[in-house]
Amino acid sequence: QLQVVESGGGLVQPGGSLRLSCEASGFTVDYYAIGWFRQAPGKKRERVACINADDNTVYTDDVMGRFTISKDNAKNTVYLQMNILNPDDTAVYYCATDLKSFPPCEPSGYKYWGQGTQVTVSS
Repeated sequence: QLQVVESGGGLVQPGGSLRLSCEASGFTVDYYAIGWFRQAPGKKRERVACINADDNTVYTDDVMGRFTISKDNAKNTVYLQMNILNPDDTAVYYCATDLKSFPPCEPSGYKYWGQGTQVTVSS
């Protein structure tokens, strides 16, 4: 059964770091694109970062230089390392796949979603 499960969220102070994990089952992350997306209260779900089957990455401008998406094929897991967090990063973070190798990095391009993990940046 195809599934992605997020973990690693929590409460962090501004300037801090978190690493989110997206553990996949039922498919192999090496062959497909995985995206990280987030949704803040009252806002639309938006792109954070995506990594495709060739390990090429895309980031939204707001997180460029602060966040890093990566794959660990041995663990069938995709990570999102988040540094220099600020209150605007507060949201529920989701990982997703559409079992495609090179989809556009937009929520509409992904069909299989995890349950999300809450990230709160506050002092």
